[in-house]
Amino acid sequence: MTTVPVIDITGCEAQGPALDRVAEQVDDACRRVGFLQLAGHGIAPDVLDAMLEAAERFFHGPDSVKRSCRPPSTEINRGWAPLGSESLAYSLGVDAPPDLFEAFNIGHEFDPDDPVHVAEQHRFFAPNLWPEGDVGFRDALLAYWREVEAVAHRLTSIMATALGVPWDFFEKHTGRSPDVMRVNWYERSAGAPAPSPGQQRMGAHTDYGVLTVLYADPVPGLEIVGPDGAWTSVVPEESCLLVNLGDLLAQWTNDRWRSTLHRVAPPPVDDGGPALRRSVAFFHEADADALVEPLPTCVTADRPSRYGPVTAGQHLVDKLMGPRELRPSMAASTVGDREGALRP
Repeated sequence: MTTVPVIDITGCEAQGPALDRVAEQVDDACRRVGFLQLAGHGIAPDVLDAMLEAAERFFHGPDSVKRSCRPPSTEINRGWAPLGSESLAYSLGVDAPPDLFEAFNIGHEFDPDDPVHVAEQHRFFAPNLWPEGDVGFRDALLAYWREVEAVAHRLTSIMATALGVPWDFFEKHTGRSPDVMRVNWYERSAGAPAPSPGQQRMGAHTDYGVLTVLYADPVPGLEIVGPDGAWTSVVPEESCLLVNLGDLLAQWTNDRWRSTLHRVAPPPVDDGGPALRRSVAFFHEADADALVEPLPTCVTADRPSRYGPVTAGQHLVDKLMGPRELRPSMAASTVGDREGALRP
């Protein structure tokens, strides 16, 4: 059984002994597990609750409203993703049945005065697709976005300290990052058919960017591949967020820190009743033009550079397209010696 460490980041807003102490804990967790539980994050419970209530209104709302929020192309990471429209395992080149979740994605609000937004309005900075008639939905999701975005930036400062680079290293590469927040809705209705062989609520994958800050209901479902190579369940402790590393950070750290392989398993087949699980993932990316290559502090004679340089934008597009077009991803894989966990 893999234990996901709990790390309290209270008081880590500035450089000093508190930051150094937490940086050591983060380095240990990232080396061993690649997942951690975050306490002291500072997100107010009422902001979280309002966002979850808004999500319930949307996912339990009319299909016509949902369909109005479908993106016009697979490159636009906004709006509603229907049940069975993606198969995340394809991001690692694994042929798998469609996943059993719905989702709603938002990004930075489009700024017509920002030349980067204008240049990428067809892709990385496409306008958000909000459901008509529910202003509270937009307000609640954006309020949570602001809170969790601040947490992600605090974490990258801690991680930079842990890696022996300037505390603002990642800030210099994430000033206009195409971050995305995805509300995942896993709901099985009473009497629903059993999943197909090998079908997951969300297929095995690694996340694509720098890091993910995840709210998850404290119910079983999330599973990670631990240091022993076995799948193990992760249920967050009360008031904790989960944090896992993405492929870009694995490449930046030359696999000193691993991008953790994870999935969401369906509830037991012999329990035919309804089953709900909610999660909200904030994917912190790097600027599309950021060149990612192993940090000098993570390259040694015993660990030579394992990855060639890649721009974060190209990496993200390559990762996104596989699951949505149901084909293997063209991006570099960070799975390494955990390949066996992907096979039945």
